[in-house]
Amino acid sequence: MRVDMVIKNIGSLVTCKDLGRPKVGKEMNELEIIEDAYIAIKDGEIIEIGKNDDYKLIINSYTKIEDAKGLLATPGLIDSHTHLVHGGSRENEFSKKLSGVPYIEILNQGGGILSTVNSTKESSEEKLYDKAKKSLDRMLEFGVTTAEAKSGYGLELETELKQLKVANKLGKDHPVDLVHTFLGAHAIPMEYKENHQPFIDIIVDEMMPKVKNLGLAEFCDVFCEDGVFSIEETEYILSKAKEMGYKLKIHADEIVSLGGAELAGKLQCISADHLMAASKDGLKIMAQNNVIANILPGTSFNLNKAYADARGMIDLNVAVSLSSDYNPGSCPSENLQFVMQLGCLGLKMTPNEVLNAVTINAAYCIDREKSVGSIEVGKKADFVLFDVPNVEYLMYHFGINHVHKVYKDGVLVVDNKRVIYNNI
Repeated sequence: MRVDMVIKNIGSLVTCKDLGRPKVGKEMNELEIIEDAYIAIKDGEIIEIGKNDDYKLIINSYTKIEDAKGLLATPGLIDSHTHLVHGGSRENEFSKKLSGVPYIEILNQGGGILSTVNSTKESSEEKLYDKAKKSLDRMLEFGVTTAEAKSGYGLELETELKQLKVANKLGKDHPVDLVHTFLGAHAIPMEYKENHQPFIDIIVDEMMPKVKNLGLAEFCDVFCEDGVFSIEETEYILSKAKEMGYKLKIHADEIVSLGGAELAGKLQCISADHLMAASKDGLKIMAQNNVIANILPGTSFNLNKAYADARGMIDLNVAVSLSSDYNPGSCPSENLQFVMQLGCLGLKMTPNEVLNAVTINAAYCIDREKSVGSIEVGKKADFVLFDVPNVEYLMYHFGINHVHKVYKDGVLVVDNKRVIYNNI
């Protein structure tokens, strides 16, 4: 058996073992940890995990040996909800938010998402690519090896396609694997404020078929919220998307308890995201239909809003994942480690629950569980060496980057917090 590389002397290897489904309830607090471990790699995949010096039984003269020096190893982190590709920024709205102006009011004034829509329309593909690549590099520095990327800052066909084309090119060029989501139903353009239906017809009859035919996105998402898309409108759009072969996601119950969680269960979406205002009945329906609750605590932190009821979700056996919601308005941060720390400090999740939420459960959230999300034989050799003694310390010492090294497909891409893939 050929072995390309062995990472030896791993102090604690946290596998985040795949159970064949997302982890729920007490399972979320369970971690398999192997002390004094090694990982053997061939052709970018994990071929063996073991302890002590047993790797010496499988290595060859050409096997590269790297010493983890007793550090903590986890699966590569997965950011399962981002708005990666966009033009401009929205620091001009920061003072309004600090003074208490509601987001919906900012949106109605032509700000918020609509401001970013204008910036994205005005940006060239090259400019969008360079900006998004910079953000993706930052995500990688913080240990993210797989991420989702949404469109949604076009609200018309040409710009939606431009966003998705940029994201697809980045996915091919960059070490971080990208999963693509069409979010044409992200806001209502000003000219359709009084009558949504013509815009919905454009989304369903023009945008979704074109995106699908070009193979630019596998998921479809809708911002279901008071003043944006109603329950009935969201159900219509997502039902049509399902007919076209899209997998379904939904921005649900972020600001108002509108019934998005209930709809997510009815449509059997893979995930419902945000959920700060979700009803208990809606969460029960999600649990019954295996819908993952994808919580975005960075948004609650930035908007100074109440956090989603993660403890209640876990008690109801709803599978929970965490993600950044990186975007220029409500969460302009690529730091998933800080989001993990907010998972403990804001959502009251345990460190073990948080780590499962950004690895194996996040992999299920984007339908990538067969290849990433855990350190197991047959999966991609995507893992992070953190300069911490244990999982608890990773969450306890907040606000800094604990990454020492990141491996993607068995290749070292971050060394001592610095992206080095351009030099490979």
